[in-house]
Amino acid sequence: MIRGGVTSRPEPTLTARLEALTEAAELAEDRLPEASLRAARDAAVAAGERTSLSAEHTVVGFFGATGSGKSSLFNALTGRELARVAATRPTTSEPLAAVWGVGRRKDDSAAATDGTGEGGGVAALLDWLGVQDRHLLDDAPVLDQGRRGFLGLGRREGADPSGLVLLDLPDIDSIARAHREVTQRLAGHVDVLVWVVDPEKYADAVLHQQFLAGMGTHEAVTLVVLNQVDRLSVRDRDDVMASLRQMLTGHGLGQVRVLGASARTGEGLDELGAALAAAAAERTAAAQRLGADVAAHAAALEAASGEGEPAGVAETAAARLGEDLGHAGGVPAVVRAVEASYTLRSTRQTGWPPLRWLHRFRADPLRRLHLMPERPAAGRRRGDGDEHDPRVHRTSLPERTGTQTAVVDAGVRRLVDEASAGAPEPWVAAVRRAGRSRRDELPDAVDQAIAGADLKAGRGSWWWPVWNLMQWLVLLTAVVGAGWLGLLALAAYLQFRLPPAPAVEGFPIPTLLLFGGLALGLLLWLLAVPLTRLAARSRGRRARRQLLTRTEDVGRRLVIEPVEDELSRLAAFRAAIARAQGRTDRVAGSARAPRRGGRRS
Repeated sequence: MIRGGVTSRPEPTLTARLEALTEAAELAEDRLPEASLRAARDAAVAAGERTSLSAEHTVVGFFGATGSGKSSLFNALTGRELARVAATRPTTSEPLAAVWGVGRRKDDSAAATDGTGEGGGVAALLDWLGVQDRHLLDDAPVLDQGRRGFLGLGRREGADPSGLVLLDLPDIDSIARAHREVTQRLAGHVDVLVWVVDPEKYADAVLHQQFLAGMGTHEAVTLVVLNQVDRLSVRDRDDVMASLRQMLTGHGLGQVRVLGASARTGEGLDELGAALAAAAAERTAAAQRLGADVAAHAAALEAASGEGEPAGVAETAAARLGEDLGHAGGVPAVVRAVEASYTLRSTRQTGWPPLRWLHRFRADPLRRLHLMPERPAAGRRRGDGDEHDPRVHRTSLPERTGTQTAVVDAGVRRLVDEASAGAPEPWVAAVRRAGRSRRDELPDAVDQAIAGADLKAGRGSWWWPVWNLMQWLVLLTAVVGAGWLGLLALAAYLQFRLPPAPAVEGFPIPTLLLFGGLALGLLLWLLAVPLTRLAARSRGRRARRQLLTRTEDVGRRLVIEPVEDELSRLAAFRAAIARAQGRTDRVAGSARAPRRGGRRS
């Protein structure tokens, strides 16, 4: 259909709206007040029960305070003295039903037992309403205005009261508590609500505060009758009607039809009877009433939830939380260990060979942290499963200090506060609970993430073999020079005459070999130091990026995903509320989940 120039989707069915209300109540569990949720669930159950009962009957309830004359009005409309009329309270003590049946079956065996002549249709409906005093009426001279067909046969076209169930109910201000409870219960179950007021008590606080104040969504199934208008002058009647309409407008019932009537003189009865008969003929009042109930409870849940749009998880939040978790979990210590481990192994490979044995006594920092990959045991292959066992994958990093724990708590709190900023207060609290729901799992998860990282700890650099070969070559050169000189010295000592050693520019070759080898070995060692430092820092930066990526994934899984799930729950709740209220043109926009920031794990 077209409304205001904007094409909207078809309105959801009553069944779909009931399902949406139930869904909204489930989504808001433990987030909104239990009383509101219970009322919504009860309303959905009651609506489901009503839809399963007779759709051919329209239940109209007469409600009013003591002395309003609703029982007299009831008798006048039925044309019989069915209801007891008195000036003292309580008058009506039990609900009373007058039924103009649909499909009456006198030969039905159940007709004798249900008290109405209906074999299960209206009987089941009245049983559900808890109305035991029932009267099946054949004629309705007031409701159909007594119009007969030609020569008194049949009935001319006009209002047909068939299917109308008229209830006279106890006073809304009865001194008997049980009577008030019956009235309050049936006020939530009848299809059409007729509020009967009198000139003296039309502004009764009980009526307006306890009943009409919450009926703003029920305009289509509400009728207000100012009874006993025969006691007022024309001017006073206009003043009272204007005041009554103003009060109804204040309750959101500005479009409700207000009629004047008098049970004593019959004034206005024809108009009232025609309105009730028309409602019964349309067969839509029950669905309208149930739809109004759904809308009212959905509005109550929406009000309890509050307004506001959450900011959602920012794009940079995951990386920032990952850094907080990483620093608290020992990533800086692991990065230093990676650099120190590389430096140690590089020195063992590129240092001066005669002094390398000194570094064999130094423990590898990564091995101390249980981050150095071990060789698989004999008879076992890598990948048998232990490397993924969380009981096996543990580091030996120091326990968190109080400061580190405070850093994590502050990081989680900052993310949660930023993500929930702008959200309604009940959902802010829910988002906070969700963000901290797995807080105790964070230390172990971060430790496992660090332990499971592939830090390339056992891998060297391409230049190590080159440096190692050169170191051994220059060492061999020095050894050859030293041996040559030693041989010459031994020969001279033993008085052997050997030819002199060859020389280059006046320097004996053995001497050049010895000191040249030593000098080149020192030079290679000096050159290896800055290369080792640069490579170690590069390894450390790579390890840091990998570790923070893994701690970021932990933050996403244990903190951000629960937060985003809660924000998505709020979006789904609002979408369900929109469907329950029939706001089809807003459902699609409401159902969109909040923006999720950063990379997905």
